[in-house]
Amino acid sequence: MIGLPRLAALDHSNGPRIWLAAEATDMRCGFDRLAARVEAVTGESPLSGHLFVFRSRCGSRLKILAWDRDGFALWYKRLQAGVFKLPKLTPDTRSVELRASELAMLLEGIDLSKLKRTPRYELGQSVTGSSEKTKKESVTALLPQRPL
Repeated sequence: MIGLPRLAALDHSNGPRIWLAAEATDMRCGFDRLAARVEAVTGESPLSGHLFVFRSRCGSRLKILAWDRDGFALWYKRLQAGVFKLPKLTPDTRSVELRASELAMLLEGIDLSKLKRTPRYELGQSVTGSSEKTKKESVTALLPQRPL
């Protein structure tokens, strides 16, 4: 049997981070101009090994720039029909970090602006805005229930 990683493992791995530039980018830009945009838009180093995603003004094209040990790698996708549906961003946002699963959904044509992430419990996080009794009840609800 093939041991595939869970989506959560991909999203929280120590692999490269994924940055999406909020503003449209001229798709005529090559390696050097995109690398300069990386620093201007995200404040990250283009040599970091992270993935930097840029979209065209019309929304039907994406470029992903990454540093690969000895040089830049550039991935380019043009849709024959339709546009890439990006997550909702505030007007003052310059860039946003994506999870690996979000990038996969973006490339598969899933509308990220309509996704709603439901709250999940993570060990070590406190439950905010609730009384001590509610906290105890929420932790008790997470424990396996034994039949009476």
